[in-house]
Amino acid sequence: MKILGIETSCDETAAAIVEDGRSLVANVIASQAALHGRYGGVVPEVASRQHLEAMLPVVEAALAEGGCRWRDIDAIAVTAGPGLAGALLVGVSVAKALAYAKELPFIAVNHLEAHLYATWIDEDGSGSPPPPFPLAGLIVSGGHSDLVLMRGHGDLRRLGRTRDDAAGEAFDKVARLLGLGFPGGPAIERAAEAVAKPALRLPRAWLGDSDDVSFSGLKTAVLHVVRGERPPPVEEIAAAFQEAVVDVLATKTARAAEREGVSAVVLSGGVAANGPLRRTLADRAAVPVHAASPLLCTDNAAMVAACAFYRQQAAGWDLDVTPNLPVA
Repeated sequence: MKILGIETSCDETAAAIVEDGRSLVANVIASQAALHGRYGGVVPEVASRQHLEAMLPVVEAALAEGGCRWRDIDAIAVTAGPGLAGALLVGVSVAKALAYAKELPFIAVNHLEAHLYATWIDEDGSGSPPPPFPLAGLIVSGGHSDLVLMRGHGDLRRLGRTRDDAAGEAFDKVARLLGLGFPGGPAIERAAEAVAKPALRLPRAWLGDSDDVSFSGLKTAVLHVVRGERPPPVEEIAAAFQEAVVDVLATKTARAAEREGVSAVVLSGGVAANGPLRRTLADRAAVPVHAASPLLCTDNAAMVAACAFYRQQAAGWDLDVTPNLPVA
């Protein structure tokens, strides 16, 4: 079964074709990162307009890349939320129109749940097995930080979430404070590579036994360091900030995985591309960690198509976007 996935929740216009929820047939992503970089963050209206221009060319490129014609496609899946309302509307409207015109099933997908399914995709065709259930899933991106328990397809329970800034949002804001540019995650990771072990230690918000996380206090601590009389080098601050975020995320995820008795941990979302987070979580978790490939960590349509295969819940034509849709 080949599913065409469409993703427009933020600033990536993406279309992909995935067969049977595992085999990657085509994956096309048109990123707006360079455009929004001048503003230091994503401008919703600008993102929506760019989606309008790029959507159909991206879909056509995915079909061409996969060597597919419309008769080869069995269903169309699209992100319905969460995300930017205007951006979501573009993707859902196009998906509805294509499904109606081509008389194909139309499947709505939760963007956060889709991130988990990035680890199901067998990119190189090696036949590696998917993550085993039950599993703990850490979804960390620019807009979300969620820790979930997944006992099966469609069986999710949220264990924890951010109480303020998402991890990726904190990376972006701290990168702006340090003059490192946008997006902040890769910029901070590059700067931090110059420091083996930071002497500066920034605070962690542990929040007791809760699985929730909080990064607003850490962000404020960085602000005070930057505005201090003798701030350390930018690389030192970047390394200390990254160390604090990774410490909290890895510790809480490993702790929850042990408590819930899971068989594996799944790491996904844009921040999941961070090397220190991947390595630290793998070291601390008592079970195998399945991390999405860097290409599939950021927003993409392949994860949407993969998720749709395992859920296959057709949506009615009256479906509307849900910008604040929770993961579970």
